[in-house]
Amino acid sequence: MTSTPLIQTVRGPVAVSDLGSVLMHEHVFVLSEELRQSLPETWDEQERISDAVTRLKALAATGVTTIVDPTVIGLGRNVARVAQVNEHVDLNIIAATGLYTLADIPDFFRYHGPGTLLGGAEGMTELFVRELTQGIADTGIRAAFLKCAIEDGLTPGVERVMRAVAQAHLRTGAPITVHTSAIARTGLVAQDVLRSEGVDLGAVVIGHSGDTADLDYLHRLIDNGSYVGMDRFGLDILLPTDQRVATVAALAHEGLAERMVLSHDASCHIDWFPPGVREQIAPDWHHTHLHDKVLPALRRAGVTEAQLTTMLVDNPRRYFSPSRR
Repeated sequence: MTSTPLIQTVRGPVAVSDLGSVLMHEHVFVLSEELRQSLPETWDEQERISDAVTRLKALAATGVTTIVDPTVIGLGRNVARVAQVNEHVDLNIIAATGLYTLADIPDFFRYHGPGTLLGGAEGMTELFVRELTQGIADTGIRAAFLKCAIEDGLTPGVERVMRAVAQAHLRTGAPITVHTSAIARTGLVAQDVLRSEGVDLGAVVIGHSGDTADLDYLHRLIDNGSYVGMDRFGLDILLPTDQRVATVAALAHEGLAERMVLSHDASCHIDWFPPGVREQIAPDWHHTHLHDKVLPALRRAGVTEAQLTTMLVDNPRRYFSPSRR
């Protein structure tokens, strides 16, 4: 008899079969941590936690039961703070390990590791494996997937992080999500690098693929075996919602719902913009937009309830179940 696989969440292990409806790329907090500490007047801890609780309760009220949070080193990750939020919200939050950079690696890793002045083993891989198998810092909270990023191109730093992520995946089986630029088609570059390390691309989400309506590019990513993240609904400044909906519908009509996952890439709080600017330039970029407006639009475009269930329930379960990918 096959046992039900478990997935680590901020609140502890959960059966993959109990994840329910999943948004596959959402953040609780995205912070420039050193600047936050240097500008204490810009941060009120309790206010931010209370606001996050309110926003995530509104999300849970839509029927979403799990969010996958790819906030890693470089994005101000603090899982202890997320755990404080999670105490007040009945929502599974799945944490990530990895490193977010679009160019250089942190100086902490610059001089030691493969190809460096001091050489030696890859410290990033060791860190990622530790966070997947033992826990993040001293929190006891284990990550359940890996995150890396590539946008304008494959810099030496980006490549080194990507290969470290690949090696951690091979050692643990944890799946991978990659931040990419659909306009620059860097999802294909990421696939090439990960594949060269021996990664099964069926364990990879090519994030932010929904920023383009280029079906040829999306077909190539899917043909290579990966999931495509149609995961920035609400960021109309990058691609309007109607084009995002039309692209998902077109792929669904081709029978490719089983290779798509849906989300917003939204945050309860992100400090990259001055107060009020995010709401002004992207008013729909929030955690309930998918259920408020996108899912009704997809239904009108002919996407079936079964296909929506595939994208929101079945694909996340398969992504987190190595034997089913």
